[in-house]
Amino acid sequence: MFSRLSAWFVNPRRNPLARLHRDAVAARLRKYGLRYDDLYDPYHDLDIREALARLPREVVDARNARLKRAMDLSMKHQYLPEDVQVLQTPFRSYLSDMLALVKKESAEREALGALPLYQRTIP
Repeated sequence: MFSRLSAWFVNPRRNPLARLHRDAVAARLRKYGLRYDDLYDPYHDLDIREALARLPREVVDARNARLKRAMDLSMKHQYLPEDVQVLQTPFRSYLSDMLALVKKESAEREALGALPLYQRTIP
């Protein structure tokens, strides 16, 4: 019962409040030319850092360019022009598939009793 309720609550196709929230986030991301996956911080989660390291160089370079452009616009207190905002796709994902693979490998490694790849010990 609870899982069905929570699935309804976060699904923007069924819940009008979730749809309003998604649309507000999309409008905010379009103003700066960002995608939702750009908001993931590689310094916060090591799985995200590993997923970014596995992506092709062109994808990571495009991500860095979007982040730099967004920071520049934010510092200037400006937004992208309206004609460019229309072309933005804030929810086109480029990181979720690789992140799911990294999390699956991490869970498998933990189930087998091995240490994570990026766990470091101080001598």
